[in-house]
Formats: sequence, C-alpha cells, structure tokens
Amino acid sequence: MSFRNSRDHLTDILDGIRLIETFIAGLDLAVYRDDIKTKSAVERQLQIITEAAYRLGDDASAICPGPDWKGLRAMGNILRHGYHKVDDQVVWDTLKDDLPLLKESAEASLLMLKMEDR
Repeated sequence: MSFRNSRDHLTDILDGIRLIETFIAGLDLAVYRDDIKTKSAVERQLQIITEAAYRLGDDASAICPGPDWKGLRAMGNILRHGYHKVDDQVVWDTLKDDLPLLKESAEASLLMLKMEDR
C-alpha cells in the first residue's frame, strides 16, 4: 500500500541518505559506536529510508532495480520492533556497503521517473 507516489518515496530515501552522509562524515566505527547522538540520528534516518522502501511496495525492484529491498525492509523491522537487537557493526556495514548502491539506484530511478513525466 502506497501512501504517496514512488517519486516521493525515492526522494525520502535520498534525503535520508544525504543526512546520514553528513552525520558520519569523518567518523569510523569506533567513534560512531561511542556517539549516541549520531547513532540516534542515523537510526532515525534509516527508519525513514526503510519505511519508504516498504511503501514502494512489491514494485520497488521494477521501479529501482539493484538494492536489496527485502533486506532494507527487514532492517526497518529490527529498528522499529527489535531496537534492543540493533548491532552497530551491521548498521555501519549497511551505511558503508549498501547505502552507496541504494543512493546511486534511487538517483537514477528518480531521474527516469521525472523524464517520464515530461
């Protein structure tokens, strides 16, 4: 079930990624682990990103191929419902390994959607 359109959800994803990039700029995992404000801010943006991924629905792979949509949604469930199980190493790996691909794919998909609207 989509609450808004795909462009809005992709924009939410990109906005969240850009904020996370600013939050963690110049940090390593050890500093991240010790910075509760940054961890809280990053986890909040990840919640938004994963909710937008959920709201893209089953068409996410067709709209924006490449990212692990199932994995993103699963991370969102942990952030929301299993918050006591959040592993800083897993979050950090996601930030470093998965978000760049998600950003690249979302930017390309958003551009395509905008071109289709012309």
